[in-house]
Amino acid sequence: MNPQFCNSAEHGVSRRRVLGAIGGTTAGLGLGALGGMVQPAVGEELAKSDKQILLLWLDGGMSQLESWDPKPNTRFGGPLRSISTSLPGVHISELMPKTAKLMHHLATVRTMKTEDANHSSGVPKILRGHPKNRGVVYPFWGSAVAKVMGPTKSGLPPYLWVKPGSGGFISKYAGFLGAKYGALALGDGKPPTNLVRPETLSEQNANERRELQQLFNQRYAARRRKGSNEANSYVYDVAEKLMQNQKLFDESLLPDKDRERYGKHDFGRHTLLARNLIEAGVRFVQVTSYGWDTHGDNFNAHASRMPKADQVYAALIEDLIDRGMMDNVLVVMMAEFGRTPRINGSVGRDHWPNAWSLSMTGTGIKKGVVVGETLADGTDVKTEPYDIGAMFHTWYQAVGIDSKKVEFMNGTQPLPIAHDDMAPVKELLA
Repeated sequence: MNPQFCNSAEHGVSRRRVLGAIGGTTAGLGLGALGGMVQPAVGEELAKSDKQILLLWLDGGMSQLESWDPKPNTRFGGPLRSISTSLPGVHISELMPKTAKLMHHLATVRTMKTEDANHSSGVPKILRGHPKNRGVVYPFWGSAVAKVMGPTKSGLPPYLWVKPGSGGFISKYAGFLGAKYGALALGDGKPPTNLVRPETLSEQNANERRELQQLFNQRYAARRRKGSNEANSYVYDVAEKLMQNQKLFDESLLPDKDRERYGKHDFGRHTLLARNLIEAGVRFVQVTSYGWDTHGDNFNAHASRMPKADQVYAALIEDLIDRGMMDNVLVVMMAEFGRTPRINGSVGRDHWPNAWSLSMTGTGIKKGVVVGETLADGTDVKTEPYDIGAMFHTWYQAVGIDSKKVEFMNGTQPLPIAHDDMAPVKELLA
C-alpha cells in the first residue's frame, strides 16, 4: 500500500470465505438476533418493488475540488482546470470529461456538511446514515435496504459488495437487524469459494442432500426461535441461488467493447460486474474503489484515479439509459468526506467533512440539478448544508420508501430508518 494513504477501517475486512464465515456467524446467533423487523404489511408491499440501488463508494475521501466543485485560480484551487458541462453554467474538474457530457442526467450536491473527519468512525456513520443514538448498532445502508425491501423476484442475495481483495460474509454490517442481513462481499469480483458442485456429486444426489438438510432444519426449528433457523437456512438458499447464476462472474462472456468502455482496471471490472448483478436482479450492490486518501501528492493521485472514476460512472449511466433501467435503479457516487481546501506540506489534501460533494442519478431523482454552493475558496458551505441523514431520507423516498413512516422494529422498540430530525432534499426528488 502506498504510504501516503492511511488505512480505512474497511481495509481490514475478515478473510473468512462465505461458506465458512456464514456458518460461523449463524451458529452462535443469540436469542433475538434477527429481531429487527419492519411492519409486516409494509415489508410485504416493498418486497414487490422492482427498485434497486447501486452505490459507488470511493473509500478514503475523494476531493471535491478535483471533481464536482473545482475552484480554479483561487488560493486553494490547485493546478487543475475546470471544464464546462452539458448543464449551462455548471463546471466540473477537467479530470471528468466523460461525465461532463452527461451532467444533464445527474443530480449533484455540493454542500454536504458532516461531523466526522476520521475513517474508522466516519465510514460507518456515513454508511448508516448517521442516525440518532438509540442504544443499538444501526445497519449499513445495504443491510437496511435488504431488510426493508428484501430480495427482488430473482431471489438473488439482496446485498452484494464488490471489492478488491478478500471476500466473505460481513454479518456485522447488519447491526441490530441480525446476521441474515449482512453483506456478501465478492473479493476481486469473484464468487464465493466452493460454489461449484464437485464432479463426483450428481445433481440428483445434491438435491437429495438438500432435501435432507431441509428436514434437519425443520427439526432444528421446532425447538428454537424462528430467527436462528432463518439465518441458518438463508446460507444454503444464497449458495444455491448463486450456483444457478455462475455465468454472472465469467468475464470471458462479456463483450470486449463493454470491458473497454468500463476499463480493465479493478474499478471498471467491478462496476461492470455490478451492472450485470443489478440487471440480474440484485437489490443493492456496492462497488468499492480504494486509495482516495490523498494526504500526499493529491493532484497526481487524482490525475491517476479520477479518469477511472469518470470512465466508470459515464459508462454505467450510458448503459442504464440504453437498457431502459434509469427508472428502476438509483445510482449514488460518494465517499466518507472530502478533502481540505488547504494544501498541506506534502502537496496533499487532508480529511474535510465541512464542505464536500456527492452525485446521484436514476429512479426518483431529478435530472440536471446542482444543489448548494460553497464559498469562493471552498472552505465552507455558502447555502444550506446537508448531513448524510437528509440524503438517506432522499434516497429512500426516491425508491418508494416513506422514510418518515416506515420503521424498524427492534423487538417492541420502533426505530426510524433515517435520522428523525432530518427530511428529504426536495430539490433532488423528481
